[in-house]
Amino acid sequence: MSTKKLVFTVPDDCDGMTARVFLRKRADVSTRIITLLKREKDGILRDKKILRTIDVLRAGDVITLNLPEDKSEIIPVEGGLDIIFEDDYLIALDKPASMPVHPTKKHQLDTLANRLAYLQRKRGESYVFRALNRLDKDTSGLVLVAKDKYAATALKNRAFKKYYAVCEGVVTGDGVISSPIRLSDGSKIKRVCAPDGQPAVTHYEALRTYGSHTLLRLWLETGRTHQIRCHMADIGHPLAGDDMYGGSLGIIARQALHCCECGFTHPISGEKVTLGSPLPEDIRAAFPYLCEGID
Repeated sequence: MSTKKLVFTVPDDCDGMTARVFLRKRADVSTRIITLLKREKDGILRDKKILRTIDVLRAGDVITLNLPEDKSEIIPVEGGLDIIFEDDYLIALDKPASMPVHPTKKHQLDTLANRLAYLQRKRGESYVFRALNRLDKDTSGLVLVAKDKYAATALKNRAFKKYYAVCEGVVTGDGVISSPIRLSDGSKIKRVCAPDGQPAVTHYEALRTYGSHTLLRLWLETGRTHQIRCHMADIGHPLAGDDMYGGSLGIIARQALHCCECGFTHPISGEKVTLGSPLPEDIRAAFPYLCEGID
């Protein structure tokens, strides 16, 4: 089985740390991955020799982790992919509307994950589909996928996303919606704002109003299912095209919601990465005056 190498050099301020403390606190390696690597031949090495987690490190030590390759079990299906960013650890894709992110009972072969599995097979690669953000089927925009366990753990809940949305009604200025969200009674899908729900915080900024619609930019402190859709409906401004939450299908046939930006600190290089995706043509065509000049 092939492996992926992660290499860390122990800095001066970590001299005297045990390997476990360094890996957990400074290299951001999860306990689960450390346990996995301890079982692997040459899983954790120092200067090419076996390193125990109780061993004391010295500044300048080179630590190598040999992550075993994991295999995708998703059925490969040929189809186009819009790749925004890719390296050995991450891939960011621009998902169109009407496509689920990952397979479900009703969608086994028509998802973003199926197409990525096909690309992997074509390249001779194999990794589990680990989406770091999940968009609803009819929400378009950026989806960030980790190619290994380490990148997935290091970036969990740490990627910052922004969205464009068109809502019904006139909204001005900016604001914060902090109503808790839970599953609606009697539904397996729809959410509702309720005091006994999970904490949820949405920030919004009104960019432009035309007629009876407003273009918003939004960003989240939490990542609840349907959070933007539920929160906007709760304040009386459902998204255009979102009939589940009271929006009209008169102008656009899907919720006018698009993940336009994703930012993160790269788990290996430490560099700040910001990725962008322009508004898709269906939202631009439905609301040309709102979207004119918007990237």
